Amino acid sequence: MIEAKALSRAYGEFQAVRSVSFDIGPGEIVGLLGHNGAGKTTIMKMLTGYLEPSAGSAWVDGLEVEADREAAQAAIGYLPESLPVYPEMLVADYLAYVATLRSVDPRTAVPKAIASTELGEKALAPIQTLSRGFKQRVGVAQAILHEPRCVILDEPTNGLDPDQTQQMRDLIRSLAERSTVILSTHIMQEVDALCDRALILSRGELVLDKTLAELRQSAALKLRTRPVDDLVERLRAVPGVATVTPEGDSYRLDCGTELDAVASAVATALADAQLPLYELFPIRRDLETVFREANERAN
Repeated sequence: MIEAKALSRAYGEFQAVRSVSFDIGPGEIVGLLGHNGAGKTTIMKMLTGYLEPSAGSAWVDGLEVEADREAAQAAIGYLPESLPVYPEMLVADYLAYVATLRSVDPRTAVPKAIASTELGEKALAPIQTLSRGFKQRVGVAQAILHEPRCVILDEPTNGLDPDQTQQMRDLIRSLAERSTVILSTHIMQEVDALCDRALILSRGELVLDKTLAELRQSAALKLRTRPVDDLVERLRAVPGVATVTPEGDSYRLDCGTELDAVASAVATALADAQLPLYELFPIRRDLETVFREANERAN
């Protein structure tokens, strides 16, 4: 649905994006992560056709963006970080104006967008009178008016209170039922709560592309069994176990190979030693740790 092929963008001698490649399938919610200046916004602008790449290409719904910009943009809904709204306009009038720009019938498109974003009570209010949360909803509404196959959201929960954040999360989940979603954010909790996969950028390079399930899983196991004097030695002898660290009433096993195979070998070793197996499970990492480690490796 969305594909980047060796995308690069330079501003003079400064290389903002360096040969970034990835592809995103239908219905995925993908988090685009990175520090300020990592290249997130530049990539989104190239994907949406607002910025030409210095090298490489972007594809949306089978269309090359640079070669068929207008058709590709028709398949995209885009919410930039700075809301593209006219504060003095009424919500309904603004959405009708956007619908006209998108060449869709405002009589059908606007009511659908208002219903999807739960803006009914504010439809006849001037945008400048709305709270930050409702303004964000107006921004999302203009992005989905034409029922795009791909939706790109830049910091959609920025500045929202907890209730507004939850409402925005629910809205993004509903969008993924019919669209592919790219979500750019600094907030790890948003990625954890919403995304199937994360792309992490550092200094314009893609340093990590994995599913959330893969990111959360470390190369380590947590074991609880009955302690005996030679237990650490027995565990170290299991193929695939690199180190064994006692942690209170449990043991951390750092593994150098596939966790499932190591876990099976550990269970067998305990059974051979006639020791009980109380708990054995992969240790999960939080996304902030993964993000920090990815940036440290890149630097």
